[in-house]
Amino acid sequence: MSGVVVTGIGVTAPNGVGTERYWAATLAGTSGIRPITRFDATGYPCALAGEVPGFDAARWVPGRVIPQTDHWTHLSFAATSMALDDAGLDPARYPEFAMGVITSTSSSGGEFGQRELAKLWSAGPRHVGAFQSIAWFYAATTGQLSIRYGMRGPCAAIAAEQAGGLDAIAHARRVLRDGPATMVVSGGTDASLAPYGLVAQLTTGHLATGTDPAAAYTPFDRDAAGYVPGEGGAILVLEDEQHAVRHRRARPYARIAGHAATFDPRPGSGRPGGLGRAVAGALDDAGLAPADIDVVFADAAGVAELDLAEASVLTEVFGPRGVPVTAPKTMTGRLYAGAALDVAAAALAIRDGLIPPTVATRDLADGCDLDLVLDRPREAPVRAALVVARGHGGFNSAMVLVRHDPFDR
Repeated sequence: MSGVVVTGIGVTAPNGVGTERYWAATLAGTSGIRPITRFDATGYPCALAGEVPGFDAARWVPGRVIPQTDHWTHLSFAATSMALDDAGLDPARYPEFAMGVITSTSSSGGEFGQRELAKLWSAGPRHVGAFQSIAWFYAATTGQLSIRYGMRGPCAAIAAEQAGGLDAIAHARRVLRDGPATMVVSGGTDASLAPYGLVAQLTTGHLATGTDPAAAYTPFDRDAAGYVPGEGGAILVLEDEQHAVRHRRARPYARIAGHAATFDPRPGSGRPGGLGRAVAGALDDAGLAPADIDVVFADAAGVAELDLAEASVLTEVFGPRGVPVTAPKTMTGRLYAGAALDVAAAALAIRDGLIPPTVATRDLADGCDLDLVLDRPREAPVRAALVVARGHGGFNSAMVLVRHDPFDR
């Protein structure tokens, strides 16, 4: 069976727009977490976020589409354009049913919806724009990308919060293996930084309320007090391996080797959470043992009990300090559906043999017996990387990427 490879990456992140800018900033430990500016957050307990700075939608989105769509979709337009350029692909030269779009979403079109609701309450229903009916919709980005590039093959939208960023890529892998598509644009972006979007997030009780950008989001730290939300994410070009390598002579970043998704049992049931089963399932799907994994990109919730649960799973699977662990999302905030950015970072780590650092965390909490890569990148051959993501409500997802070698299949 032919594999599925990553041939293009596009990034819109709080610490860099563009894959190489993001990667350079991440390796340098440069954070994009700052005070919220997208709206007046005075009076909100959460004052910090990872915002994509200086983003100009007009550079990436057709003019007539901008007023019809949300910031979340604009970020995906930009990331998709970059990913296609990176892969050296011109969709106009592909059969339309050989191309698909599968993206993840969490907050959908929150900022667009916020504006239209304000019009509803201040001026009445006649002042609400017609595009309110579609711009907020969780499948809007998938639909708009499909229209923009004429990609009429398998299309879908996955909604599972952070876990969905991985699940969308896994679904793309599945449809590529089943055919008839040979290329799928996949991943996810998010843009939850509107007033009602932030209020919805606050209900979890998991958002950091600190005001120091350098110390607010400290996963696995004994002083961890929640996470900082962020916007942006990554879009990947995924291709059938044989088509990409033999017909296009592409040079893939990595191969998607394994994936598993689970759901946590009902709280209070006494049954263990599903994260461990997701990790074990992804390794099994990849045909790898724990010793084969060179780095883990952690979910890194920044919430004491969730950090301990994740650390316990990683320790059980790999042993105490048995594998390097990193959380570059400490420089962007948690991006929800944009967790596809961790998959992009894993592919770049494989390419360059560099494990990006975790910033801000200083003093590991009791029970978090991890080899956490801190402050600066670590040089190491990265042949296989595990990416872990959890979504609010009990979603778990784990994905294994491996170095691509055209002679190993």
